[in-house]
Amino acid sequence: MNRLVLVIGNRNYSSWSLRPWLVMEQAGIPFTEIRIPLYAPGASQRLLEHSPSGKVPVLKHGALAVWDSLAICEYLAERFPDKGLWPHDLLTRAQARSISAEMHSGFSALRENMFMNIRRHMPGRGRTPAVEADIERILSIWRGCRARYASAGPFLFGAFSIADAMYAPVALRFQTYAVTADGSAGEYAAHLLSLPAMKKWIAAAHAETERIDRYEPVDN
Repeated sequence: MNRLVLVIGNRNYSSWSLRPWLVMEQAGIPFTEIRIPLYAPGASQRLLEHSPSGKVPVLKHGALAVWDSLAICEYLAERFPDKGLWPHDLLTRAQARSISAEMHSGFSALRENMFMNIRRHMPGRGRTPAVEADIERILSIWRGCRARYASAGPFLFGAFSIADAMYAPVALRFQTYAVTADGSAGEYAAHLLSLPAMKKWIAAAHAETERIDRYEPVDN
């Protein structure tokens, strides 16, 4: 069987890379990793050797290339149905897909004003009214899911699913920018950050030496 190969960018900055990586790590799906530091000399050409879009992440499986984080997660869910990457129940699965798609296509204000930067601590930065609205919507999602599915386990829908991977980078952003998530939302964020896979990603991000200036504030 052809081995899965996941091409990712810098762990410190690439939130999209984290999502499928976390799915595979958390589910125990074996894979080989290729890391390409973004914006480094020659990076664009190296990315195009793996990804038709020239972006990360991309999953390679033999001659197949699957790009875009959510498409990769969907492929993994179909390829490994025994891993339960989506909730089994139809209605619950539809809700999990809905909030995952909302993260995938929405929250632009948070993305533009609160770059993922694991190595930094920047309390209060980027808190525009639009960002505040994004934050409140995310917290509402977390609270709602935990209120409904808490008895089934510590994740959004009880057991770990793709939905948790989609929101994992947000937990990291909240830590960087000191966003307060209290109650069940705070407990959920803390649980995500405590996962061995997340700790592994965070440690590797701190070990990286690359700096991408566009994701670093000039006055800090």
